[in-house]
Amino acid sequence: MIQTVAFIGLGAMGYRMAAHLPKHFDTVYVWNRSFEKAEQHATEYGTQAIDLHQAVQADIIFSCLPTSQDVKQLIDSLNIKAGAIWIDCTSGVPAAAKELAMSLKQKDIEFLDAPVSGQTIGAENATLTIMVGGDAAVFDRALPAMQTFGKLIKHVGDSGAGFAVKAVNNMLLAVNLWSVAEGFTTLKAHGVNLNQALECINASSGKSGVTETALPARILNRSFPLTFALPLLAKDTGIALDLVNEAKLPAPLLALTQSLIQAANLTAEPDSDFSAAVKMYEAWTKIILE
Repeated sequence: MIQTVAFIGLGAMGYRMAAHLPKHFDTVYVWNRSFEKAEQHATEYGTQAIDLHQAVQADIIFSCLPTSQDVKQLIDSLNIKAGAIWIDCTSGVPAAAKELAMSLKQKDIEFLDAPVSGQTIGAENATLTIMVGGDAAVFDRALPAMQTFGKLIKHVGDSGAGFAVKAVNNMLLAVNLWSVAEGFTTLKAHGVNLNQALECINASSGKSGVTETALPARILNRSFPLTFALPLLAKDTGIALDLVNEAKLPAPLLALTQSLIQAANLTAEPDSDFSAAVKMYEAWTKIILE
């Protein structure tokens, strides 16, 4: 039985994900490095903003931090309750998940890598996709907690598998984003009406998540709302390419895309959304997608 739940890391995603927990559990702890944000969450949603060392005495502990290194540093500094399940929703490194799972297991603590997809709107509406790596029996025990903010929740393999799926997913997002930038720039160069072309493509075989959502809602209207930061996409494409190299596989398209996204990140304005990567191609071509 899950009696208490904690959520560590109240960023753009975590703040919204944690908001669903009090609807299903009586005791929900929250903690954030900027503690005022945890206090704000408690006021807004009925959670309890408490000391980090108290938070990790919960039965289920969620974390949603920028990197696996952030999670490891936090865990290394804490005395976590024996028997707890730590569920890391960070878009992390598979090898780090394996190491954490092994080290925590020795302390009678279970670890699941459970990154999420669906952006802030999915976190808001509790419709996130969650890809989970770790012990299948532990997954079953933790499932009720993940169901509070997830819609499609899949156990995809042993420790690290969840992070691997998320990294490859975001690499495919990057591939689609860059190909859409090139394709639609070509259409505009030939005088094609982009909005009408978009309708045709979204009813045809060339459609993707980028053409269905990112292009019309972020790029063509020039809004570029910050919901998934470009530096995070750059991080995830790097993780995906590391997986390719570890498997000793040829992946020229993924390697090129990762290089392009890294370059776009280096040249982007601070606090850029992932969709703003197309601005680098626009700078090359002098053609604006609008």
